Amino acid sequence: MSILLPDNAQVIVQGITGREGVARTQLMKGYGTNIVGGVTPGRGGQEVEGLPVFDSVKECVAELGEVFASCLFIPAPLVKDATLEAFAAGIKLAVIVPDRVPLHDVLEIKAAAKDYGADFLGPNTLGCVCVNRWVLGMMGGRAESARKFFKPGSVGVTSRSGGITSSMAYYLGKGGVGASTIVHVGGDSVVGLPHPEIVKRFETDDQTKAIVMFGEIGGSQEEQVAELIENGEITKPLIAYIGGKGAKEGTRFSHAGAIIEGGRGTREGKIEALTKAGATIVEDFDQLAEVVKQVLKAKGIEV
Repeated sequence: MSILLPDNAQVIVQGITGREGVARTQLMKGYGTNIVGGVTPGRGGQEVEGLPVFDSVKECVAELGEVFASCLFIPAPLVKDATLEAFAAGIKLAVIVPDRVPLHDVLEIKAAAKDYGADFLGPNTLGCVCVNRWVLGMMGGRAESARKFFKPGSVGVTSRSGGITSSMAYYLGKGGVGASTIVHVGGDSVVGLPHPEIVKRFETDDQTKAIVMFGEIGGSQEEQVAELIENGEITKPLIAYIGGKGAKEGTRFSHAGAIIEGGRGTREGKIEALTKAGATIVEDFDQLAEVVKQVLKAKGIEV
């Protein structure tokens, strides 16, 4: 079962004629994603990778039928209008790859998503992968490397860091732990599907038996996950690594959303909340796979 994209659902690419759009369309199509077309205003009638290009999402949907998801590879200032256009055309999931999307724009996108009953991943996300089934965004680089890189299994991965997302999947696979779905929620302070939403979806996913989470300083996503565990909403084993050990108050740690302010959002506070809730904390990243295997074995779950 997929937590974000139904099987065989149609996907389009907004900004498909740009350099990134072309490269990532090759990745997604090659990995098995059902990419059916793309949108670039003023480029309607062209083709990319044998796929039709339209001037608008409305035209694209009218021609190709129901489209579930759109991946956006466009300049940050254009993201808000493009995402609202996608929602208005019936798109239910927008994967917003660009970073530096203005915060006010993200808040407007969030309000629109609620109105339309839609979701969005990001901004500032590499996307997500349902191993051996589909990829949305740019995770894996090329289809060939993605097939080698991501190993199938029963562990759901959610991360606030793009690079760490791929590293976690790699080290887990190398250690004999395969993944069901791998999600980079995005590195900004406000994102569409943060950790709490993703772990709730993993909780209802039959394929996922345990959850691995990479958290970091700033915000309250990890504390919210701890509350979900304490409230009994998350019952599957959760193993977490929290980055930012050397960060001091007022220091931004790599991502726009990773900053300690007013003593809040500290690594220590997140670890304390998760530990109290019953999650397993990994202090050494190199030990991630081994700890996951130990937790699964203790729960009687096959790796």
